[in-house]
Amino acid sequence: MPISHRLVLTGGAAFGTLSALATPAIAETLNVSLAIPRLTVAEYHRPYVAIWVEKEGAAPRTLTVWYDFDKAKGEGTKWLRDVRQWWRASGRTMTFPADGVTGATRAPGDQKISFATGKGPLGALTPGNYTLVVEAAREVGGRELLRLPFAWPPKPRAVVKAQGSSELGAVSLSFGK
Repeated sequence: MPISHRLVLTGGAAFGTLSALATPAIAETLNVSLAIPRLTVAEYHRPYVAIWVEKEGAAPRTLTVWYDFDKAKGEGTKWLRDVRQWWRASGRTMTFPADGVTGATRAPGDQKISFATGKGPLGALTPGNYTLVVEAAREVGGRELLRLPFAWPPKPRAVVKAQGSSELGAVSLSFGK
């Protein structure tokens, strides 16, 4: 737990916090890198992708969902149920577009995204074992799910990797400040 010291200056002066002096180095972000492979198929559609965190005994936390959110009359949301594991875990209870979570589908190539602990959809992480789950589903294509287990707080320079075989390429999870 971070230790902070309160500095109080008398005579109507300012108040401040000196937390950097005694704060241990701890990861503050989850950095996810994932590859969306280029597929040579007759009819290619960008995949819908959901990324979420699971911890035994806790509700799953959806970090991001990439889909065609700007289709007329919300047409893109009707295909979200094809991202099956995520849909069953938490997607069906969400309202779309979800502020801070919804994003557009992404083109093939390397994608990078970071999630700050204590903020946004990730929130605070209590010590324990977690799983980062990445699922992709593509219209007229396949679906794939990768699980990356990790412990919180992470060990220094920890990296967790997984390799997809069809809809996802290499996926890695690292931790930063």
